[in-house]
Amino acid sequence: MQLEIVTPDKKVFQGEVSEASFPGANGAFQVLKNHAPLVSALAKGTVSFTTNEGKQSLIVDGGVVEIKDNKIVLLAEKVV
Repeated sequence: MQLEIVTPDKKVFQGEVSEASFPGANGAFQVLKNHAPLVSALAKGTVSFTTNEGKQSLIVDGGVVEIKDNKIVLLAEKVV
């Protein structure tokens, strides 16, 4: 899957991931390959994802995530 994390200032991450976890506004959730299409508001919390180099994580200060056709786009208000 492709993951793209963007803030109003810059592109924070873009690359291939095998899984990703998000702090949804109604609770945390995980995304795997072939996930159903989804748009969700995000709460402040940790976004984690696994690349070929291993597990990585970032703290976001809210935002929105869209999942469609094995592409994830996260529009974050701020990444700490």
